[in-house]
Amino acid sequence: MKLYMSVDMEGITGLVDYTHVDSSAHNYERSRQIMTDEANYVITTAFEQGCKEVIVNDSHSKMNNLLVEKLHPETQLINGGVKPFSMVEGLDNSFSGAIFVGYHARASMKGVMSHSMIFGVRHFYINDIPVGELGFNAYVAGYYGVPVLMVAGDDQAAKEAEELIPNVTTAVVKETITRSAVKTLTPTKAGQLLKEKTEIALKNRALVKPLIPPEAPLLRIEFANYGQAEWAHLMPGTEIEANSTIVRYQAKNILEAYQAMLVMTELAMHTDFC
Repeated sequence: MKLYMSVDMEGITGLVDYTHVDSSAHNYERSRQIMTDEANYVITTAFEQGCKEVIVNDSHSKMNNLLVEKLHPETQLINGGVKPFSMVEGLDNSFSGAIFVGYHARASMKGVMSHSMIFGVRHFYINDIPVGELGFNAYVAGYYGVPVLMVAGDDQAAKEAEELIPNVTTAVVKETITRSAVKTLTPTKAGQLLKEKTEIALKNRALVKPLIPPEAPLLRIEFANYGQAEWAHLMPGTEIEANSTIVRYQAKNILEAYQAMLVMTELAMHTDFC
């Protein structure tokens, strides 16, 4: 069995605000250690359950957060940027399943540090279905026939995963109070939970089907202001919907939609707010 892992940061145990996930802030270094430990709990259990290969993709911000020297020695790590497929770089049809660790809720929803790629996004839609990073990444996995077996993060990420993916295993390491406050497990207790849930997820993998994306999906991104929509509209093939901040793009498949999303969100970040 070959396992793919995408590891984000906002859904990691005990992390609550930008001081934990911004590399220039004072809590970041201790947070990346917790992130690395959390990944290791899942990786170690996967090998104990018979996985022959585990590929881990660092999926937060500049994507160079995980401490490679402290990962399980048999792990292969994908890190750094720019990655053509960002949070799902390296994912293909050779994997038996995928696990998402450290995930958070989508933009505009309740959940600690909830967002979708950038803070200027209100909603992503695939054929009018609202998705966040979790859902978009699961669709890419589904394109390759790979089921998402487990999602670990806060309670709202777990809720989002369960609504999208029948029979998915979820590991809730913290419960949302507000967008910047949680009731959290300690890293030790979270580690025990992650081990238990990973074992369950791998044993029940036959119960989870890939989240198959629609053919020729219509991608729609609603931005926070019109300036962001204007920047995103610089990408050829897009149009701004009338009287809105929604930019749409008709994609050939979910892979093209994903890369279109990456381009549009990168462009939108050039917007000045003054």
